[in-house]
Amino acid sequence: MAAGGQAPGQDQPSRRRGLRFRVQAPLDVTVLRSGIPDTLPGRLLNLGEGGVAAVLAGELSPGEAVGVEISLPLVAGLLRTRALVRHHDKLRSGLEFVGLSEEQRAAIRDWAGEAKAEPELGVWPRVPIEAAVGKGPEGGGLGGAQPPSRKRPGRRWILLPVLATILVTVLWWRWNQGWEDLESNLQGTETTAEQQPQAQVPADVMEKLVTHRVDPDYPEAARPDKLQGVIVLDVVVGRDGSVLNVHALNGPEVLARAAMDALHWWRFEPYRVDGRPVVVETTVAVEFKP
Repeated sequence: MAAGGQAPGQDQPSRRRGLRFRVQAPLDVTVLRSGIPDTLPGRLLNLGEGGVAAVLAGELSPGEAVGVEISLPLVAGLLRTRALVRHHDKLRSGLEFVGLSEEQRAAIRDWAGEAKAEPELGVWPRVPIEAAVGKGPEGGGLGGAQPPSRKRPGRRWILLPVLATILVTVLWWRWNQGWEDLESNLQGTETTAEQQPQAQVPADVMEKLVTHRVDPDYPEAARPDKLQGVIVLDVVVGRDGSVLNVHALNGPEVLARAAMDALHWWRFEPYRVDGRPVVVETTVAVEFKP
């Protein structure tokens, strides 16, 4: 296996907040549906302090609250945060970050500087000419025209902000309650990482059980030396088919890290012994070519 978006149209205004940088990296998006967390693996198209664009292996609905886990090149650990789905079309999603900490913002900026990431500029709405032209010498607007007189707002216009505040408060409470349920469910699944493998399974057997595969990108840091070869990984697969643990058995560190980052997003059919799913250990070989 050799290691290997579409920007908004130029005639459409962008709703992005801040600068985005082009990046190819794996991510997981978790959404709470009917009280059950559903994780969709995918790949980033761009990243900024305001949000991301990504291609996901599943459907999302605009307005959904989701959890995001991002594995950035040259950054230790995962970037975990919450986001709102702003756009979804043909497996491409636009997500806006919610509650991104200052440390996480700094990590994104540091990554962009170290990786020399290429900015992806959006299309910003134009400012009306009336707002950009200063007043003339006679105190008028464009051409000396006087500004329109302000009308006293009616009672119904005073009620609208009140109703909007109540609606936002209710939606926020329901959204926050859903996240508390999601986090409590996720805490229960973390114990599976502590389980020991119950069987050793040959690589060719587990290869037939792969349901989702993420090919690693060839690391930029490996290009100057034109590193290549096959990285053999030791992989522990949980009862649900997710990868619980992975580490490299050989190869340069830069290639091994890229291979491990990709394998974390693989999914398998559960391996069964006597009809019951068990935790298993296997090996996976990943080939890199410059």
